[in-house]
Amino acid sequence: MALVLNEEQQLLKESADGFFAEKAPVSQLRKLRDDRDETGYSKELWSEMAEMGFAGLLMSEDEGGVDFGAIGAGIVAESMGKNLSASPFFASAIVGASLIKHAGSTAQKEAILPAIASGEVIVTLAVDETGHHGPASTTLKAVKSSDSYVLNGMKTFVPDAHVADKIIVVARTAGEKGDAEGLSLFIIDKGQSGLIIDQTVMADSRNWGKVTLEDVIVSEDAVLGTVGEAFPVLDKALDVGRCVLSAELLGISQEVLDRTVQYLQERKQFGTLIGTFQGLQHRAAHLYSEVEILRSAVLKALQAVDAGTNPAWFASLAKAKACKVAELATNEAIQMHGGIGMTDEFEIGFFIKRARAVQNLYGGYNYHTDRFASLSGY
Repeated sequence: MALVLNEEQQLLKESADGFFAEKAPVSQLRKLRDDRDETGYSKELWSEMAEMGFAGLLMSEDEGGVDFGAIGAGIVAESMGKNLSASPFFASAIVGASLIKHAGSTAQKEAILPAIASGEVIVTLAVDETGHHGPASTTLKAVKSSDSYVLNGMKTFVPDAHVADKIIVVARTAGEKGDAEGLSLFIIDKGQSGLIIDQTVMADSRNWGKVTLEDVIVSEDAVLGTVGEAFPVLDKALDVGRCVLSAELLGISQEVLDRTVQYLQERKQFGTLIGTFQGLQHRAAHLYSEVEILRSAVLKALQAVDAGTNPAWFASLAKAKACKVAELATNEAIQMHGGIGMTDEFEIGFFIKRARAVQNLYGGYNYHTDRFASLSGY
């Protein structure tokens, strides 16, 4: 498959680029941060995104979506990365929707998917329990009691947990820590007795949450998929998320490259444009090459997800590459902007902070290089 966008995808890209540049630029994120906005995003923006079809990209028309697949989701995520647009898009429309779509019962799909696509319901996934990603490391317990389950444990680094209407919790119903088998998914409604959410504003000025469950009782209807067999569908949904996160990192990398090249063409030192310095030209050219390689890796991974052809291998390849390129791009942007790159008044700092959070979500460089090697037979 050619590593280029088709006509419909190109139109989506143009629409998304224009929408986020106008409606949710970096200045909006700065305002949300400075105002200490409790929601962490503009509800009006999220409604407009839903109207544009962005919240239903992964869902078919029968499910209330627009059926643009992972490639469409990646296109929108890249535009959001360029503008650092804050919304529940990733948590709800990507990971949450993927889990409901692939693991949910008919009743769960009919009740939740159209609501996600319309932006009326926000869903997020609670999977990690430490600073290191690893679904198999789950220790949160779900114990069967008559016709219900009792959940106890804690999850960390949960995106948009404080605004989520439903939280999909990964719990262990069998096995021990480190086992991929014995994991189950439960849909916990907001306000459930025993559900405690501590909101945390991270360095990227987004809202994350620590989710604690103390004797949370749910019925069997709350189970998503098959008890004890959640890992395959969970990993599949995470791979969709990892590819979309890679697309966001691509957007961040491209934007800081563009801003840096523009700065090199404007900034003078001793009466000479610094963009004429050969050393800086080499660094900018190297960064450009790395961003273009990343672009190909991300698009191939998104295509693999839609086609179902070895998506895990390509997802880890894209996420590992995206982590490295985003780190290089943001570091180079800070350095080549000189002293002003370190100041809060300048926007480059916002990009490096967001990049570091996204790099670590659902596995960083080390996690995915190891996973890529394992999937390759090493």
